[in-house]
Amino acid sequence: MMDIRFEAYKIIQKVLQKNIFSNKLLKQIKKKSKDSEENIDLLYKLVKGVIKQNKNLDYIVSEYTDDEKYKNTDLKIKILLYLALYQILYCNNIPDYAAVDESVKLAKKLYGDKVSKFINAVLRNYLRNPAFTYPEKLEENLAVRYSFPEELVKKWLELWGESSTEELCKFFNTEPLLSLRINNHATNKEKLINYFSRRDIELIPSTASNNVLMTDKPREVLTDVAFSEGYFSIQDASAALVVELMKPAPHESIIDFFAGPGGKATYMSELMGDMGEILAIDKFPNKIKKIKQAIARLQLTNINTITEDAFNYGPVAPAYDKVLVDVPCSGWGVFQKKAELRWQANQDMPKLLKLQEAALKMGSQFVKQNGIMIYSTCTMNPAENEEQVNRFLKKNINFVIDPAAKYVSPKFVENNFLKTLPFKHKIDGSFAARLKRID
Repeated sequence: MMDIRFEAYKIIQKVLQKNIFSNKLLKQIKKKSKDSEENIDLLYKLVKGVIKQNKNLDYIVSEYTDDEKYKNTDLKIKILLYLALYQILYCNNIPDYAAVDESVKLAKKLYGDKVSKFINAVLRNYLRNPAFTYPEKLEENLAVRYSFPEELVKKWLELWGESSTEELCKFFNTEPLLSLRINNHATNKEKLINYFSRRDIELIPSTASNNVLMTDKPREVLTDVAFSEGYFSIQDASAALVVELMKPAPHESIIDFFAGPGGKATYMSELMGDMGEILAIDKFPNKIKKIKQAIARLQLTNINTITEDAFNYGPVAPAYDKVLVDVPCSGWGVFQKKAELRWQANQDMPKLLKLQEAALKMGSQFVKQNGIMIYSTCTMNPAENEEQVNRFLKKNINFVIDPAAKYVSPKFVENNFLKTLPFKHKIDGSFAARLKRID
């Protein structure tokens, strides 16, 4: 049986020190582990929770030790404190004494008596007097309390004000529900709800998409044979809405750039009745592999995959009825599901904006006359969304906005664009523009 806290510690250290994603590391351990599902659940909770709450935990810990000493403390020692404090604050089923004792033992095993005594002193200090105050300045207060980069919080306050920004932070720090997209060629909403109800699993219909259901029992649902047999896929309603905005129809030809891991391509195929043709392009072989696995699981026949950089794909010809340009982005909208993304979101913004601009131009060259291009992101950042589209339209007068409210509920539409806001709609954040070629 593995030491859950030690495994969590190693993953958190790699993520915070090397800026890598935790999902891959967690999946590797899950694959090899013979531990109970409950232990694996705890491992996921500790890893995701500590990464999300990193800034908040760091602030609290710093309040209970000497400023200068803490400033010079190695991050790998601080992570031991984060891990213990996270259990005290957020794991109701773990007694405080157990969280402290286990962390002290781990510190002693890894770094010896001196470090273990330091860990013990800081944690006991907190437990004796858990009252402390957060910074007064608004952006600093929200950034520390909800654990986000201050620069990001400042931007959100400018865009949406204090109340919505706080709601956004709260939403991103909750544990996500699992969203299921119904495969209507294999089953229907009522049958799927009833099927899982007989297994004591409640599926709640999404208010955003008729084809999406949600559950708070992800493990039970994903290990059920209904998934492996293709009765549903995993997709947030915000992503499903992008495909519904496209409104793919039978017999159309569609090209999907940056297609991995394939959620949108497979949904398009289902809405097309597995007729017509979809070309799914992605430069990453592992993403293409995931698309192929989804195609096989759902028994779809109208999707062809190509492992190729979208910018190198050819021949370039205005030959497609519809083109999806679902670009790489800052990922503001998916901070609830991707714990470490909040700490990486602003790293390469100028480079990202250039790539998105180039992707729009590239995608437009494949749209036939009167055809449609969808530009989409999983962020709410105007610089990556409205500003990109408006810049493109100024340079390309043969494209116009096709109003989103004609295809999706007006409650998800702002200025003719599809726009989902987590603090308002309680789903991931996303943006999409439906652009029609008119020449």
